[in-house]
Amino acid sequence: MRLNTGESLIYGGSRCFSCSRRLRWFELIPVVSYFAFRGKCRSCGAGISLQYPLVELASGLLFLFIYLKSTQSPPTGGFEWITFALTISFFWLLLTLSVYDIRHQILPDMLVGAAAAAAIVFVTAQSIQNPSLILVHGFAGAALFLFFGALWFFSQGRWMGLGDAKLAFAVGLFLGPVPALVALFLSFWTGAAVGIAWVLLNRIRTLKIPIPFGPFLAAGAFVAYLWGDILIEQYLRLVIY
Repeated sequence: MRLNTGESLIYGGSRCFSCSRRLRWFELIPVVSYFAFRGKCRSCGAGISLQYPLVELASGLLFLFIYLKSTQSPPTGGFEWITFALTISFFWLLLTLSVYDIRHQILPDMLVGAAAAAAIVFVTAQSIQNPSLILVHGFAGAALFLFFGALWFFSQGRWMGLGDAKLAFAVGLFLGPVPALVALFLSFWTGAAVGIAWVLLNRIRTLKIPIPFGPFLAAGAFVAYLWGDILIEQYLRLVIY
């Protein structure tokens, strides 16, 4: 909410955007405080955006699923907590980017760059045991960037934004080739489904409506990270048999 408003993202506590009163600790308990105060400011009674409890709940679920994934297939080489923390950071940044993209239809370079940096450190830590991972994951990141970059270039920004290409680079770099391909297909399928549903529900007579693609790419990346191998296995069984 503060990004690109001129306010510091680090200094200054949370406040009500209507009366500017600084919020107390018991007003900042994730999810609980929102419902305890019925979604309103305790002082002025102004409504609080539903975005807050939804993002807080999504953050908790994100942490839980990544933790469960890490216990099923823990990384080797003594970097378990480092890779776990980097994974949490990466997907939390994707969540933040998704919310910002939905609100403003733009992916800020600062957040995309942070996600790419987390991906670079993650792959570097993983490659200590297997140095070839740097080349493999780097290829996946470059391939996704070139694909989305081509869509942006040839459509002059009508089909895809350059920010999507930058985010795709971070996703490909973090996931590697095969999961990145799964994320790519999932993002386009879900994006198309949501877009068509939006047109039908709102009785829009044109398909030329701006829909932020960042959330679909982020969701596809998260699903590919958690269950990409299962999806590939089921798809191959369907194709072969």
